[in-house]
Amino acid sequence: MALAVILGGGESGYGSAVLARAKGYDVLLSDAGAVKEPYRSRLLAQGLAFEEGGHSVERILEAELVVKSPGIPETAPVVQAIRERGIPVISEIELAGRYLAPHTRTVCITGSNGKTTTTTLIHEMMRRGGFRAELAGNIGRSLALQVAETEAAEQPDWYVIELSSFQLDGMYDFRADIALLLNITPDHLDRYDHRMENYVASKFRITRNLRPEDLFIYNGEDPETLAYLPEFAAGVEASRLAFYAKDLPKGKGGGVHTAVYDAAAGLMRWGTFAFPAAEMRLRGLHNVANVLAAVAACRRAGVPDEAIERTLREFGGVEHRLEPVAVVDGVEYINDSKATNVDSVWYALQAMTRPTVWIAGGTDKGNDYAPLMPLVREHVKAVVCLGLDNAKLVRSFTGVVPVYDTASLASALAACREVAEPGDTVLLSPACASFDLFRNYEDRGAQFKQAVRNLIP
Repeated sequence: MALAVILGGGESGYGSAVLARAKGYDVLLSDAGAVKEPYRSRLLAQGLAFEEGGHSVERILEAELVVKSPGIPETAPVVQAIRERGIPVISEIELAGRYLAPHTRTVCITGSNGKTTTTTLIHEMMRRGGFRAELAGNIGRSLALQVAETEAAEQPDWYVIELSSFQLDGMYDFRADIALLLNITPDHLDRYDHRMENYVASKFRITRNLRPEDLFIYNGEDPETLAYLPEFAAGVEASRLAFYAKDLPKGKGGGVHTAVYDAAAGLMRWGTFAFPAAEMRLRGLHNVANVLAAVAACRRAGVPDEAIERTLREFGGVEHRLEPVAVVDGVEYINDSKATNVDSVWYALQAMTRPTVWIAGGTDKGNDYAPLMPLVREHVKAVVCLGLDNAKLVRSFTGVVPVYDTASLASALAACREVAEPGDTVLLSPACASFDLFRNYEDRGAQFKQAVRNLIP
């Protein structure tokens, strides 16, 4: 029996292990750290072999196939040893894609920002339109686990799959029916030799294997996407649709269809279909872009316009992305913990309509804060730095607005309470990873929300 090794014991790894065994492999799941709950208990209950706290390299090098979880970098010694042996290394999505039913189609979403909102929005529209659709990838249950637990005939009409660059790196034969590239801004460059073109190349892997009958949706205003489009999408056979959230396209042609926001009319347009932006619950220019992309995908999939319109009127966004928390003493608190890079924060600050106390900080990713300066001057009355090392943030904004240096959530909120006045907004939009003080961005957002609610008299 051929051996499949699964590197990493989280959601992706556990799902891959279950699917690999279901397809006849001998399975070993190997994790350099501790396998966390609930996955450890599930592995034991399933009788799946696993090891934690290190790798049995000799056994791993006997594998016919290795499925690498997205959080494990290529620089890990065990990965380098596997590569040197010439053993194929794929992602969980690639593995699951091999066993999708013929009737099941995929809409795949990537981008530096907006992935979760757009993915969730597409899923909601499809479900309202009567489609059998399931979330997968970087959101919800792993695609591999869903495929393993579902008979082929019972697989859904569509899997709506959020894909990070790390997941795309391990995809080779997998193909999307509808592929969305929302935007590309500097992020995770430490995983790509600090070379932007390497990161961009990963994002463009979403276009791999597209056929003439498929659709590639991309941001017609995103400079990085447009700069690399001729190089990385030259051979893409799918039809293309560009969306424009800021300006109506002028002189665009070449068979590229468009979805646009007509600001003068207040309408978002997709061919003959239009929807008033003011009727959406979602706010902000970044969400106009997300909606343009999502509706374009759903209309291509055949979702009825009525279901699309109802979803746009009712969908309020995703947790930890510009999420209203509470109003305390006349001050509005917003949780935008998912904003882990500068571009996400730019859109958050752009959406602010009241004087804003901005909470930022965490584990810096080599951020350049210069693009935020005009918005900080326009919207921000103070910056509250929340992290163990805030020197770069303090240095960047000192002299622009008042800056407070804090190392705990409690002290950060205390600083906010000191400076915020009735009618102001306190915005947690960190621009950084969360790992210095929190487990992840969800933990950071959840703690922030609870701390704010504790302020309510």
